[in-house]
Amino acid sequence: MRIAFFVNSIADETPQFTTTTLALAALNRGHEICYVTPGDFVLRADDSLAVRGLVLPSSGYKKPETLHKDLQGENSETRIFDVAEIDVLFLRNDPSLDVTDRPWAAHAGALFGRLAALRGTLVVNDPAGLAKAQNKLYLQDFPPSVRPATLVSKSIEEIRGFIAGEKKKGAIIKPLQGSGGKNVFKVASPDDQNLNQIFEAVSGEGYLIAQSFMPEASEGDVRFFVMNGRPLMRDGKYAAFRRVPAKGEIRSNVHVGGGPAPVEVTPAMLAVVEAVRPKLVEDGMFLVGLDIVGDKILEINVFTPGGLGNLAQLYETNFSDTVIAALEDKIAMREAYGGRLDNSRLATL
Repeated sequence: MRIAFFVNSIADETPQFTTTTLALAALNRGHEICYVTPGDFVLRADDSLAVRGLVLPSSGYKKPETLHKDLQGENSETRIFDVAEIDVLFLRNDPSLDVTDRPWAAHAGALFGRLAALRGTLVVNDPAGLAKAQNKLYLQDFPPSVRPATLVSKSIEEIRGFIAGEKKKGAIIKPLQGSGGKNVFKVASPDDQNLNQIFEAVSGEGYLIAQSFMPEASEGDVRFFVMNGRPLMRDGKYAAFRRVPAKGEIRSNVHVGGGPAPVEVTPAMLAVVEAVRPKLVEDGMFLVGLDIVGDKILEINVFTPGGLGNLAQLYETNFSDTVIAALEDKIAMREAYGGRLDNSRLATL
């Protein structure tokens, strides 16, 4: 099986990225891999789709650091594949990173992923589903019972009114299009003297989200992986961990100092996963990361959910291996049915 990992940029990959751990797991299971970026597709005059893939010089890696070193090294090789030679196109890019400087690249994965799926390649997550989830507004498609009260607007008056309605709790302000905890602020009251400055900073990126602040968030959120619409599990363990904010931080993202810690999965968390399952399955969302506080979801990460490396260290459990095994099952299903299964359905079978 050949798996192509679609990423924003080869240079920006790190040994800690979940994509690296997935690539390592695929190689260790005997598969071939390559890395693909937004400018690597070619739709030819005969309607064939080709892709330039960066191929590693070895397959016998034991550590993600060694794989990453070769990925960035001079001995990696670029090869051109017909998309029919790619069994799985794993879309692992973050569109929000390209929206400002490379808007043409932001949606290349979903656009060319759709063409690849039409030509028989398994594309995960399903590109049509990802097209619906280009920003945080996607969360509003899920049941009100699993999401906090939310306002989406570019009006500071509307935002002040929303914050006033939250009484003593305050609200979180963040951009509609964004990721990684960038430009996320807590506003205590509509009279907060920093609100105008926050509004100017965030509204420059487009619409804003004002979200009811949940006091439980001060203890961090839970990154919970969902695969095929159900909790990702291995050896009786859930792929979930708590992200504890650094002192003085409201954001719990690991890359801004949030510390990963073990978490005991509760019935409330499992109820949240069950509530979102129908929509995730309908949209062909193979691998998703839910950010849960209490019994609510703060965000649904469908493009590049990260943390599988943290989970491997916390629980000494290789969840990445389970993810690759699931892709093997899907390819076997596709072959058994002669390619007649729809991509969006196969993505979550």
